[in-house]
Amino acid sequence: MESKGRLACVGVGMMLGAHLGPRARRHIETADVVFVAVSDPLVELWVQRMNPAVRSLQPFYRAGRSRHRSYADMVAAIMAEVRAGHDVCGAFYGHPGVFARVPHQAIAAARAEGFEAVMEPGISAEDCLYADLGVDPGDVGCQHYEASQFLFYRRIIDPSAWLVLWQVGVAGIRDTGRFQNTREERAMLVHRLGRDYQPEHVVTLYEAATLPTVRPRVERLPLGELVDARLHQHTTLVVPPARAMEREVGMECEPVRPARVPQADD
Repeated sequence: MESKGRLACVGVGMMLGAHLGPRARRHIETADVVFVAVSDPLVELWVQRMNPAVRSLQPFYRAGRSRHRSYADMVAAIMAEVRAGHDVCGAFYGHPGVFARVPHQAIAAARAEGFEAVMEPGISAEDCLYADLGVDPGDVGCQHYEASQFLFYRRIIDPSAWLVLWQVGVAGIRDTGRFQNTREERAMLVHRLGRDYQPEHVVTLYEAATLPTVRPRVERLPLGELVDARLHQHTTLVVPPARAMEREVGMECEPVRPARVPQADD
C-alpha cells in the first residue's frame, strides 16, 4: 500500500542547540526529508547531524527577487515531497508560526489536500525579548506590529503600553526584493512614531542571541537617532510606555493583576 505523505513544521528556537523541544527533535530525526529555513550555516549543519536528508530553503532567496515569489516556491518544494508520500519536516528559526509565512501556507495546503499536517512550537524572539529585557506583557500591556505594516496602515497606539515593532531594518520598503531600508524610509518610521512619542524618548534595539557564546543585542538610544542606527532585517524596536495608564471613568477600583490559573496538581 502506498504511504501517504505528511508534514510537520517545527521550531528550532533562537539559540543553537538550546531551545529545541523533544517533539520537534523527534519530527526532525524521523522525517524522510527535512527542509531547513535558517540563514546560519552552523544551524543547518546542526540539523543535518540529526537527519542527513536536509534541504536548505535559503537558495530560494535571491537579491532583486520578490520575497512573495520565494515563499511560493518554498511551499511548492515542500508540497512536492508531501505529495510524493514522504514524511516531511520543515525546520524554522524560533517559532514556526511567528513571522514565518511558509509554514502556515504549507500546512494549509497540505490539509486542504487531505494530508496530515501539524505545527510544533518553538522558543521565539518574542520569548527571548521578554526574558532579556525584563518585560512582562501582563504588566501594562504590549502591542506588537510588523514595522512596515505599522507604517503603511492606520493603527491606534496606546503610549501607556509597550510597543514592539518587528523587522525595523526593512520598514518602509515597498520593493520586496530589497532586504535593507534607507535612511529616508527609517525617517518615515520615526515621523510616524513622533505622533505619540518625543524624539528624546529612549527606545531599545533588540536582537536575540543565536549562539550560547553571544550576548543578545540590547542597544538603547533616543527615538530621533533611529534613522542613523545600525539595523538588520531581524532587528526589533522596543518602545517603552511614554505615560501612565489612565483610569476608566466609573471603574473606581484598585488595580489587580490577573489571577493565577489553577494547575492540575493544585
